[in-house]
Formats: sequence, structure tokens, C-alpha cells
Amino acid sequence: MGLRITVLGCGTSMGVPQIGCRCAVCTSSDPRNHRTRPAIHLATPQARVVIDAPPELRLQLIQTGLDDHLDALLITHTHADHIMGLDDVRGFTLRTRTPMPVYAESSALDDLKRVFRYVFFPYPPGVSIPQIQFLELPNPLQIGDMRIEPLRVFHGEMPVLAFRVGNFAYVTDVSYIPPETFERLQGLDLLILDALRREPHPTHFNLEQALAVAQSLQPKHTLFTHLTHDLEYSQTNAELPEGMELAYDGQVVEIPYEVSELQSV
Repeated sequence: MGLRITVLGCGTSMGVPQIGCRCAVCTSSDPRNHRTRPAIHLATPQARVVIDAPPELRLQLIQTGLDDHLDALLITHTHADHIMGLDDVRGFTLRTRTPMPVYAESSALDDLKRVFRYVFFPYPPGVSIPQIQFLELPNPLQIGDMRIEPLRVFHGEMPVLAFRVGNFAYVTDVSYIPPETFERLQGLDLLILDALRREPHPTHFNLEQALAVAQSLQPKHTLFTHLTHDLEYSQTNAELPEGMELAYDGQVVEIPYEVSELQSV
């Protein structure tokens, strides 16, 4: 196995189908148009990592068969669609009896400790709560044979994180990529990139902007994520250049991965 990337969810913050909507995408019978909130699972021979914890995390892990083991969870930023499933790590920590490392930058850790402050309360024996170890994200982060490089991007005016692992990069919730990060996104086998909808948006790339970024970076393969019900799967893919497509929940892509020379932590 090289680096195996599983798209746990590729939907926007409201998900698809969207509550109360009866559009063609929300009522589609194509499961690739059913989008839970955004997250990915990364696997190498020695490491299992999830990026972000959306509200559907438990279901995503069960449906993809990835609920047996997890080494760490990384947070891009603390909007609700990226953190509100964090309690679901309880399914792992109850079995392992060890805390789950959750890595984020310092400002995001402050939010996480406030939202999930109950995990620090002293509870009587028998009460089920997740054991979480909140950790400031180093650069790079080494987990087993997986070397993870955090990269700065912007979600509107909000600084958030993208990640590079080998020749793969995950860039969700982005409207601006600084030049230094753009340079670190060269030479990719796979790029997963925010492409919210067709119309412009103040804090996300729309499809046109995402296409321009992908065409400039020229990864071997691009998947677009954080998708609204504005983008029908088959119809949109028919419009895209070769090597670019919409992601779908449960999608698996494996790329070559050279084991990092750094020591495990």
C-alpha cells in the first residue's frame, strides 16, 4: 500500500440533500450526489489519520469500514462542519483506553477546548466520554511513516490549514492561497481542492476559480470538494478537463508514497 486517501465527506456545511430542498441534485438517485460534511481519511502502512471531524464522522467511518483504528485527528479550522463530530473519537478511545491525539494550531485549540470543555470534567466511573489529547500542531508532524506538512491558506479573512502528505495535498475551505503555499503545492499526484459552487462566494473558491488553480498547479489528478447542491455529479464532470472531477463520499484513491526518513513519534 502507498498512501490511500478516502473521501469521508465532500459536501458543504449544509450537506446534500439540503434540508427542505427538492432540487434535482437533492432528490437525485445517484449516491454520488449525496454529500456529507467534509473530511478525509489517510492511510499508510504504519499510520491512520483523519482530517477534520464533521457531524457525520461516526457514520462516515462505519460506512467506509475505517472504524477499526485511528492514530490521530487533524483540524483545519473550527467551523461547525469541521469539528462537531469530534465526540465520535469516543468509539476508538473506549476500546484503546488511551487518549486520541487531536492536532490543531494554537488559536483553533482555544476554540476546541471551549466547545468540548466537558471532556475535562471529572466524571464518576462508568460515564462514557471521549479521551482527547489536544496538541499544538508541529511542522512537520510525524505519525508512524506519515509526514504531514501544514500549509497556510485563507478562508475569507480567516487563516486555516491545508495539508501536504507526500505528493498529495488537501485544501478545503479556501478563497486565497498565499504564494509560499502555492509553491509547496507543486508536483502533486493528487490535489483535493475546495470548489463550492458555480457562483462566486466570499470565502470559498467557486468552480471556475478552483479550475484555474488546478490548471496552474497541474497535479496529475484533481478532486473537487466542499460541494453544494449546485453541482450535479455526472453533468459537472462532463464539463471538466481530463484529470479533474468532483469527489464523492466514499471515494478511494491510492498514490505512491515514499516512506519518510523521520522517526516515528
